[in-house]
Amino acid sequence: MSQTNSALPRQVADAYVDDLIALDPVTGTFLGVKESSSRLPDLSPAGQEAVAALQRATLARLAEAERLPGADSDIERRCARLLRERLTAELAVHEADEGLRAVGNLGTVAHSVREVFTVTPAESEEDWTALAERLRAVPAALAGYRESLALGLERKLYAAPRPTETFIGQLSEWADTGEGRGWFEDFAAAGPDALRTELDEGARAATAAVVELRDWMREVYAPAVDGAPNTVGRERYARWSRYYNGTDLDLDEAYAYGWSEYHRLLGEMKKEAEKILPGAATPWVALAHLDEHGRHIEGVDEVREWLQGVMDRAIEALDGTHFDLAERVRKVESRIAPAGSAAAPYYTPPSEDFSRPGCTWLPTMGLTRFPVYDLVSTWYHEGVPGHHLQLAQWVHVSENLSRYQASVGGVSANAEGWALYAERLMDELGFLADAEERLGYLDAQIMRATRVIVDIGMHLELEIPADSPFHPGERWTPELAQEFFGAHSSRPADFVESELTRYLTIPGQAIGYKLGERAWLLGRENARARHGDAFDLKAWHMAALSQGSLGLDDLVDELSAL
Repeated sequence: MSQTNSALPRQVADAYVDDLIALDPVTGTFLGVKESSSRLPDLSPAGQEAVAALQRATLARLAEAERLPGADSDIERRCARLLRERLTAELAVHEADEGLRAVGNLGTVAHSVREVFTVTPAESEEDWTALAERLRAVPAALAGYRESLALGLERKLYAAPRPTETFIGQLSEWADTGEGRGWFEDFAAAGPDALRTELDEGARAATAAVVELRDWMREVYAPAVDGAPNTVGRERYARWSRYYNGTDLDLDEAYAYGWSEYHRLLGEMKKEAEKILPGAATPWVALAHLDEHGRHIEGVDEVREWLQGVMDRAIEALDGTHFDLAERVRKVESRIAPAGSAAAPYYTPPSEDFSRPGCTWLPTMGLTRFPVYDLVSTWYHEGVPGHHLQLAQWVHVSENLSRYQASVGGVSANAEGWALYAERLMDELGFLADAEERLGYLDAQIMRATRVIVDIGMHLELEIPADSPFHPGERWTPELAQEFFGAHSSRPADFVESELTRYLTIPGQAIGYKLGERAWLLGRENARARHGDAFDLKAWHMAALSQGSLGLDDLVDELSAL
């Protein structure tokens, strides 16, 4: 473990990052640590416990650090609160053995084993030498993951059947991309000829490990969890909600808030839909009309370039007016997600030295035609001024914060709340130019409200309110949740199915978009009320984006004080 004498909280936090990277080279690669490029983490129960031991030791060191002179400064206090809250929440998840049943369609450690290759440097022969070694590490990493799941079965800690089935399908896609070879072999094909033997052997071994895991999941794991509940119940849900939101939420109040936002947004959608297709029975009839007759982009390369243009134009318009962006923050790249990803777009932040830029990723799901209404506000969310401006700004100012606050200490609801706030900001500023784009934005917004409803509702088996247009008085089930979500979304059936599987995979995460947005809006309004006519939105934005990560406990307080 890294040692720092008389360390203040920020030094304790940064020492934790150093020690975590030694245990988890995937984290190291996402941060841009070159030495991590050749390794993968130990995903076995012993590997999980090693991380937990580091977290416990760090909490003990933090308690000592908080007693030192200078630890009560704002910057040290903010870092200390984040570090304690995050490590405590992560330990609660570990000590409940959640890592022994981590199966789903995204966000698991198995997904990170593949995803990390997409962000590992691959420019030089030296880079590819490290990648060849990392390919050879895939079998051991997946074997450790399987060992954890097997222990979960022994302890009767079961993953949900539906995410399990989906994950098995993803493993099949990773094992055979349709060209008679696996994803890792496709990846290795881009390497230099001088390393062809090492890369091909490593890729074949990685693919064989994927097949072995897939077969074990299909033949042993899936039958064992068959009949287990797909939902987690209130106790587990509260634990995961704390993990993703950085606060102990009043889940019943949050559920009611989701319904209030649903009704508000549905009213707005009906007004915009009338402009597009007068007399449309529902807003989604108007959106279906746009699927056929609205503006669209033809071609995968073309949509990638078009999305790049959306972000580039947003940077030009916002820099100097509503944000002050450093030159290195202004760079962001649009990319196409690898096959076998979940259906939702996502973002990966830049490396610590910005040698790898922030990237947005579009899963095409086999499509080649892309309606514009479905993409504009989504790329304001994923790219600019959403995830990219926040997460790249954290990296840019990390020396003034701590490495921890700018990276591994991230709270999902803070980041997703900012990204949803960013969509609303672009609407407020008039960037959604017509009814088509605005209806697409509202469709994305109501999706986040329905996430709050169905994620909390189905996991807690809550009653559907009497004023609901959908099955009033009944209690939520995953089947009702999928039906409700599908009836209130323009997305295709495979996206809707992927979304519901996502909520079963990572309970408590999807609610953070809307609840995080609420926190950002409340913090802005409190700051505006405090400053009156002197309130400067650009200055507030930059101060807010330069605080680093915060849980929702602290976010409103800190934003209100800016």
